[in-house]
Parts: sequence; structure tokens; C-alpha cells
Amino acid sequence: MAQPAAWQDPEPLDIRTAPVPEYAGGSLAGLLPTLVAGQGVTLGGSRIAELTAADRNCVFLIDGLGWDHIKAHPDEAPYLTSLLGSSRGGTGRPITAGFPATTATSLASVGTGRHPGAHGLPGYTVRNPDTGELMNQLRWRPWTSPKVWQPYPTVFQLAHDAGVHTAQVSSPAFRDTPLTKIALSGGTFHGRLSGEERMDASAEQLAAADRSLVYTYYSELDGAGHRFGVDSDAWRGQLMHVDRLVQRLAEQLPPRSALYVTADHGMVDIPFDEQSRIDFDEDWELRAGVALLGGEGRARHVYAVPGAEADVLTCWREVLGEQFWVASREEAISLGWFGAEVDERVHGRIGDVVAAACDDVVIIASVNEPNESQMVGNHGSMTPAEQLVPLLEVRS
Repeated sequence: MAQPAAWQDPEPLDIRTAPVPEYAGGSLAGLLPTLVAGQGVTLGGSRIAELTAADRNCVFLIDGLGWDHIKAHPDEAPYLTSLLGSSRGGTGRPITAGFPATTATSLASVGTGRHPGAHGLPGYTVRNPDTGELMNQLRWRPWTSPKVWQPYPTVFQLAHDAGVHTAQVSSPAFRDTPLTKIALSGGTFHGRLSGEERMDASAEQLAAADRSLVYTYYSELDGAGHRFGVDSDAWRGQLMHVDRLVQRLAEQLPPRSALYVTADHGMVDIPFDEQSRIDFDEDWELRAGVALLGGEGRARHVYAVPGAEADVLTCWREVLGEQFWVASREEAISLGWFGAEVDERVHGRIGDVVAAACDDVVIIASVNEPNESQMVGNHGSMTPAEQLVPLLEVRS
């Protein structure tokens, strides 16, 4: 006699149902190659076909501003809301960040025009195959040679070499960071403390030449989301400020300019309860056979003790399979989670097991990651709230 359905063991999520980023023609990696192609600089890689050429291009990347966040807050972001129909070349559609949807990975995708499997920053923390240590790719710890870790030239550098005036306008603190060097270097860097100063300097740099490519960045919205959540007054206040900054820059665009407002990821708030926050450091089943835990709460790289890879994959699927897409390294690569191709040097940086959250849940590590484990807002996975980002457009 067959068991009633309610008594049957739950089936794990089919990893083939994970919504893989639109790498072929609608992700962050295609943005700069598309813009510089319109300025006469032809590069390889994907393109965003809906965009049209402009002599002067400015990309304003707002850390943590997901597509769904704008749609959900028309009162706090009236100017951004008015631009929703302009997104992705007037189609009114978003683009995707790439996997994992996290800052280091996304900024490298933007700056190099390559997918995570090529540029080699496939997560917040990943194993360095040469040392066996976890490498934090946002804070660049422990120190690793930037050019060895990410050897490809940036789009900014290639455009600069082709005669396009290129400039980055950001916080002075980012001037000499390794992440800036491997993702955003090329042309000139202009450090400005306040958001208003960055908007004004960006407009000035756009007007500095007949062909120009300017990048500017704002991180405080993301910080408020991590600390207080995207359902907080603090986050809404930051969104209101961001809305005014975008309008300030748009109103200063010189002739023949296009401004593109985008983001590196969205964010989801995770409740502080045991069901929503699974503690790896307190869970003997998840720890069994695991040598290193990398990634972040919603996009984990799991590195197994040699010989235990299959057992770790089986265990993680049994324990987490209803809430996470849990794949082996080979499965994640073959399904295109990190792009169409993964460079040989990047292969070992990807976990033996990769776990991407489907539900509103995170895998924390309360002992080894105390600060990250206390974050309200989280991101990294392939859900729409994290993956879909705007590509709003203003032209002069």
C-alpha cells in the first residue's frame, strides 16, 4: 500500500529550476562592452541589444538597489519610479546581476565585461586553490596579487587606450583598493566624499571630451539594508537620498549623453529565528566532511575534505534541499550558474558543493562569521529580489 503523500520524504528542489542569470544578453557583464561599442571600441563578450549608442556614457551604480525595491517604493523614489519604463533601452525590463548576486562579483562583471566564471570572483569568500585558504574578494584578505587573481584588462582601460576619456568618481577610500584595480581601473580616479559632489564631478567628467565613459558609485543604501533591512525607515531614508542624487546628475548631463542607473544586486530581509537562520557552526550534519565554508548566507561555497565530496553533497541536499538549490561544482558549471565558460584557474575557487537559497533563509556561521550572521538584509542567490536590477536611462 502506498504511503499518503504527507508521510513521504520531501523532494529536494530540482537544480534545473534555478533561474540562471541572463548572461547571453541581459546581465551586468554586457553593459560596458555595449556602451563602448557605440563609441567605436569593439570588444568580445555579450551585449545588451536594446541599448543605443551615445557619445558620452555615465554608469551610476547604486549598491543594493534591486528592481523590486524601486517598484515597491514609488513614494520614496518618485524620480526613479518615473524612469522605470526607460529601463533596458525602453523595454521597461530589468537586467540580471549574475551569480552570486554580491558586490565583488558584480563589480568585477561590470568592470571587466566578463562573467564570474571568467573574471574569477565567484563569491564573497572563495577558496584559493594555491594556498587552501578562504579569500575574501571584497576586502581582499588574505593578500593575493590582484593581477594574478584577475588578469584581464578592464573595459575602462581598453576604452582609455582607444582614446575614450574614462573616469571613476567614487569615495576616496576606494582609490587604491585591489578590487578597484582589478575591476574599475583605467583613466582617472576622482575621489569625492559626498554623493552630491560625486554627481557634480561625474557631470564634469562627462563633458570633458567628445567621447567619455564615466562610472560613479554609492554604497550607503546597501549598508542600511544590511544593518536595518529593506523594510526599515533608515533604508527608506537612504532610498529617498539616492532618488535625489540620480535626479541631480540627470539634470546636469551635457549634450549627447546617456546616464544609466543600475545596481549590483537586490536584497531580502531574513527573520531572526532558527528556521530562517540555519547555523552551520551549530549543525553537526552540515559540518560533517566540510573543510571550509565559503560564500555568504544565501550563496554558499562548500569545500569538502578530500574524498567526502559526494557525501557532503548528499547531506546538504537532504538537510537543505527544500529551501536551497544544492548542486555539485560540475553541475553548477554545466548549468551555467557562473556563465557560459569557467576558466581553468577559477574552477577550484568554486565550492565542491554550491548552495543557493530559494526561500527567505540564510546559512549563517555564528562563530566564524559573527558580523555577517547579524545582518538583517542579505543577498547572493538567484531569486528575483536579488538578481533583478534596473538599467534606467536618461538622455540629453
